[in-house]
Amino acid sequence: MRKEILLRVTVAVLGLAGLWLAWSQNPPAPLTMQKVSDNVYVIVGNGGNVAFMPTSEGVILVDDKFAQDAPEILAKVKSVTDKPIRYVLNTHQHPDHTGGNEAMLAANAEIIIQKNARANMAAGKQPGLPRITFTEETQVFLGGKEVLARYLGRGHTNGDAVIYFPSERVLHTGDLFVSSGAPFIDGSAGGSIKEWDKTVEKALQYDFDVVIPGHGPVAKKADLVKWVQTMASIRTRVERACAGGAADAAKRIDLKDLGMTGGAMFDRGVPGMCQELSQ
Repeated sequence: MRKEILLRVTVAVLGLAGLWLAWSQNPPAPLTMQKVSDNVYVIVGNGGNVAFMPTSEGVILVDDKFAQDAPEILAKVKSVTDKPIRYVLNTHQHPDHTGGNEAMLAANAEIIIQKNARANMAAGKQPGLPRITFTEETQVFLGGKEVLARYLGRGHTNGDAVIYFPSERVLHTGDLFVSSGAPFIDGSAGGSIKEWDKTVEKALQYDFDVVIPGHGPVAKKADLVKWVQTMASIRTRVERACAGGAADAAKRIDLKDLGMTGGAMFDRGVPGMCQELSQ
């Protein structure tokens, strides 16, 4: 039984790695930078959204896309400040958010991640393993600024962290919220369609105006409120589709009225959702 479980996990990890490898081998879209508050910037394009806040003592960075994007990320940070990147906060383990970790470690940045996410990275033999983890919450204080990382529960994976910039009223959600495309529930990494909306709802306790999603355009708090409702609706539709059989359930899930189509990543997560919802 243990060998069978290990085989399933290994196949799932390799399958996901293959998808991200395909993404990473496509010609990358040029990265663009946007200022979203007095002291927070977002770098978008080719992978997960990166945020950073320069301070008088250095830079706090959130995620670092694919490995190939690290030089351009470093260049864009340098266009704002001559201070080094001191800390990187990973929102979760997927390679489109942690691929630049090796380059950041080489630049003497310290990387912090939720402990489940680090375990997922280790299981997938991903490079750039962070040296520091946290269970529920950690804070970084640098140059008179504070950044909070908080684990609120399962959703996209079992190790997603939201990153809160209290002085800026900005929240980075990682892939717990995406403002373009359908969500992906990574069952191989403990993701949960049952808990996702409740996890995101907990993030609404923070005092923020701007939301940086894992993918897609920068949004507002009202968009995150709507996302909670969207995830609950998706769960209901998935459950209904799964009742007709997990093998082809993805074909019976219509998300068009929610402004999205399933897509390869969403469809890949459907069998795991069916299994979870049947328990």
